[in-house]
Amino acid sequence: MKYPESLLSDDEEVRRAFRPHWKSLIIPALWTLLVIIGLVLVPRLPDETWLRASVVVILLLGLIVVAVIPAMRWWFTQFVLTNERLVMRKGIIARSGVEIPLEVVNDVIFSQTIFERLLGFGDLIIESAGEMGQSRFSNIPRPDEFQAELYRTREDRARALSSSQPPSDTLATLARLHADGFLTDQEFEAKKAKLLEEI
Repeated sequence: MKYPESLLSDDEEVRRAFRPHWKSLIIPALWTLLVIIGLVLVPRLPDETWLRASVVVILLLGLIVVAVIPAMRWWFTQFVLTNERLVMRKGIIARSGVEIPLEVVNDVIFSQTIFERLLGFGDLIIESAGEMGQSRFSNIPRPDEFQAELYRTREDRARALSSSQPPSDTLATLARLHADGFLTDQEFEAKKAKLLEEI
């Protein structure tokens, strides 16, 4: 599922877009296999129509709950890295998401258990300035590579902002981030003082 271009700003471009690691589909796939086996065994039940019909209905409802819905959650969960922000969107009908401007990302930590490392996935913890604090992104494919890519993109963003914006625009950007809650009062004042020193 492609990230909608209508949600991008004028100069924003997608660097990477992906879904959670495929391991999220292992359990739904196993349940699907068990339901198929159950459906194959239905004709072996006593020759009573109501019993067979009841078992089929229960199996199909179970399939929806333990396989179809988790698979749809996986399909509709999306991680997007653009040249301006990191986005996570999820939800089948009701949607929710997290957006972190790259200029407020302070640190990116990845973690993997031995099992996760063997399968090539892990978790990322994004530490950002302001009220957002820490955001956890789970089941990220190759989290170490994505961590490096995120750092590179953040550095590109910082260079682009410093070279293209006059100090007044940079100050306006800081004020906007402060007003939106991405920067605390102390962080805003520190960044503003540093900017004024450079003028």
